Amino acid sequence: MRTYAIGDIHGHLNLLHHVHELIAIDMAGHGPGTIVHVGDLVDRGPNSAGVVEYLRAGIARGEDWIVLKGNHDRMFSLFLTDPHAQDEGLRADLSWLHPKLGGSTTLGSYGVAHAGDRSITEVHAEASAAVPASHREFLASCPTWLRREGTIFVHAGIRPNVAMDAQKETDLVWIRTGFLDHTAPHEALIVHGHTAIATPTHYGNRVNIDSSAAYGGPLSAIVVDEGGVFHLTSKGRVLLQP
Repeated sequence: MRTYAIGDIHGHLNLLHHVHELIAIDMAGHGPGTIVHVGDLVDRGPNSAGVVEYLRAGIARGEDWIVLKGNHDRMFSLFLTDPHAQDEGLRADLSWLHPKLGGSTTLGSYGVAHAGDRSITEVHAEASAAVPASHREFLASCPTWLRREGTIFVHAGIRPNVAMDAQKETDLVWIRTGFLDHTAPHEALIVHGHTAIATPTHYGNRVNIDSSAAYGGPLSAIVVDEGGVFHLTSKGRVLLQP
């Protein structure tokens, strides 16, 4: 099965359009495949609302797309449910509306201005009215991981030596320590994002595809098929090797 995967988007709709175009070109030469988005649709970038709508509408019209849940997506959903709740993966001294996280930028894309500078009660009331129910339902429906033959797609990573059905959601969307430093083989090749790096990198037991779109870098796409793992570029496929 040919599977494409796109890294952390973080509100950059223009970058998402670009990598979908790269995938369309690759499909024209190699055949169709499923497109997996590894999460973090929202925060930091300018058009989180547009990203959510683009992906939601595409899946609704039958596109072969899968969208996984990222930690930023989970924090957005949690805020809409309870603005005072703290995601268990987030440091206690931070909140989703802190400038480091980018929640205010996400709400700004829905028309809720200056969210980080006003009463949280007021902001929550405006956000509840501004974010369409279809977006809330879409984010709530996103799975946390996907297995395709010998590859597992997930946002942050997995807890090593724990069966996938026993994994905790917080690990799947937040983990770094214990996963990034694990060098032994997993039960499958893990394709993930969450930890920003310069370019998609194959580490042998995992492939990190978060190429720092949240911080001014590009958005990256890879393809996994019988030939291996390839980074899609404007010049075509580039083989990723450990």
